[in-house]
Amino acid sequence: MALGRPERASIPRLPRVARHIGDINLVTDPSAVSPPGREVRDPAATVAGRRRNWRTIGLAGGTAVLVVGVIAAVAASRALDATSGPPTALPAPRFADEAVAAGVRHVYDGEFTFFVGGGVAAFDCDADGLPDLYFAGGSRPAALFRNRSLTGGSLAFEPLADPVTDLDSATGAYPIDVDGDRLTDLVVLRVGENVILRGLGDCRFERANEILGLEGGDGWTVGFSATWEAADATLPTLAFGDYLIPGENPEGTTTCADSQLVRPAPGGSTYGDALPLRPGLCGLSMLFTDWDRSGRRDLRVSNDRHYDADSEEQLWLVAPGEPPKLYTRADGWARLQLFGMGIASQDLTGDGYPEVYLTSQGDNKLQTLADGPARPLFEDIALRRGATAHRPFTGGEIKPSTAWHPVFADVNNDGFSDLYVTKGNVEGQTDHAMKDPSNLLIGQADGSFVEGAMEAGLVDFGRSRGAAVVDLNADGLLDIVTVVRRENVRLWRNVGVATTPGHWLGVVLAQEAPNQAAVGSWVAVRIGERTVEREVTIGGGHASGTLGPIHLGLGRADRAQVRVTWPDGEVGPWLEVTADRVVRIARGATAAEPWRPSQSRP
Repeated sequence: MALGRPERASIPRLPRVARHIGDINLVTDPSAVSPPGREVRDPAATVAGRRRNWRTIGLAGGTAVLVVGVIAAVAASRALDATSGPPTALPAPRFADEAVAAGVRHVYDGEFTFFVGGGVAAFDCDADGLPDLYFAGGSRPAALFRNRSLTGGSLAFEPLADPVTDLDSATGAYPIDVDGDRLTDLVVLRVGENVILRGLGDCRFERANEILGLEGGDGWTVGFSATWEAADATLPTLAFGDYLIPGENPEGTTTCADSQLVRPAPGGSTYGDALPLRPGLCGLSMLFTDWDRSGRRDLRVSNDRHYDADSEEQLWLVAPGEPPKLYTRADGWARLQLFGMGIASQDLTGDGYPEVYLTSQGDNKLQTLADGPARPLFEDIALRRGATAHRPFTGGEIKPSTAWHPVFADVNNDGFSDLYVTKGNVEGQTDHAMKDPSNLLIGQADGSFVEGAMEAGLVDFGRSRGAAVVDLNADGLLDIVTVVRRENVRLWRNVGVATTPGHWLGVVLAQEAPNQAAVGSWVAVRIGERTVEREVTIGGGHASGTLGPIHLGLGRADRAQVRVTWPDGEVGPWLEVTADRVVRIARGATAAEPWRPSQSRP
């Protein structure tokens, strides 16, 4: 079976500086064809008393759900042709905060151990096609909110109080289908025991540590990632990023804690003992990623150097059946010291390999492979791309910023990746900016980024932490959820751009259990003569995870072709799709079928 190496465009290699300035998000592919698609319109469906039209075209067969793209329609009557000219970057859309009006009142609070963290998990726990929200609370209880928004309308949520989910001391949460039953579970990170909540359907959960044999530990956990190391692995391998050893005097000496790798026990139905990832260097974010397209997902860890002068970024080689091993200088891994807070990963240069954005205090980094995939040697292109985001862009501050959660997403549907970065002072650190608004960096056609938060109406001086960029009301526009320390969360509804909006596409991946959501796949979308690729991952960011709609804008294109490289390297065929709908791709399928929210139920 093929390992699915990334497609490369047959274009001249430019000098290094010019190449990085001129690269765009999309790969040139002269052989690409965009044949006419067909449109399938579902009759209006009523879900829990709410009327909603799901317009889809998709594939046959399959089981679980991971969405790569967006859900529902942006507008009627749009007919932009894929060949109507080169792609054009759109301006930032406008956003409006509707948290209080939507019924979401929640605060992440607490003293020293909750200066970091403050995460949110966005996922559909009742199979209605809308992402529900689970917020960490720090010293306050965590909280689950069911999404009751009407399609294309104002946001609406209802709180779902339950002792099972209202956990104390929570720093963050990540959604994942751990047991492969097509019901999303939650990994809740805490100061104290980490807890896996098993989904029961209809937004109900049960504690599952004992069922799964998971020792939740008693550490101070903020980072998390997961992967299925082998195609036949019954359970995913879990990585927990521990920060400091809890209980020490915050005014005195503090010691970085070891992070943990937890693999299934022999037999595969429960978990074995945790393996320490030593040395622990105060990890705050981690992400399994196939950085070299070898088919193996290695583990990146972003570490905070504040408490350890020798702390640096780490990349662990995680080969099935072998102990994890750090990449070293001899392997090509270069020393990089940051106040590491968060990780985002996406192919921006169009070479088929993911770039990595690392948040910190001061300069943030955008890393790309310097000499191809033979070794993990990365160079920083943040300055060339306009993505350092090292100082506040407004508010009069000149001191360095403090960045937390990064996420790549196409908020204006123009086909270029944008970058949302949450900002906020740790807690009275006077050597860093106190008025430090989050960034919305809008991707341009030349591969650079320009600040768009002011134009978008997103300027906010609250101390932001974790976030999610998801379509909350099924209108095809990505909204932004932000956790703010000691203040109510923000729910920024995307109300669109002033110009003609771009088209979009959603893809649902489906394969047999256990990894039904096909985590570890690569999705390639061919748009006329261009190709974009997205890796399906769980982890990264800052204490926050999303399972469900991953947005993919198409710009002018009203049709595209999609191909999936599955987690084990098997490459599927190119499949024709039409824009402005969700497609479901089942492994082995040769045609498209409509996807509906109820397909995420067992």
